Amino acid sequence: MTDHLIDPALLEIMQCPSCTGTLVEQAEPPVLVCTACGLQYPVRDGIPVMLIEEATPSSR
Repeated sequence: MTDHLIDPALLEIMQCPSCTGTLVEQAEPPVLVCTACGLQYPVRDGIPVMLIEEATPSSR
């Protein structure tokens, strides 16, 4: 069993749609977080929702 939300090879090539920053996984809640702008993109049923309209600001 894997601990990843997204296949690591896929995550490596994905970018934030807002600023093209690097994305990292967060398990709870299941989101991908942009390390540059801080937007969080939800992961629903193992599928990342990479729409800027669906993103929320992180609380960092």
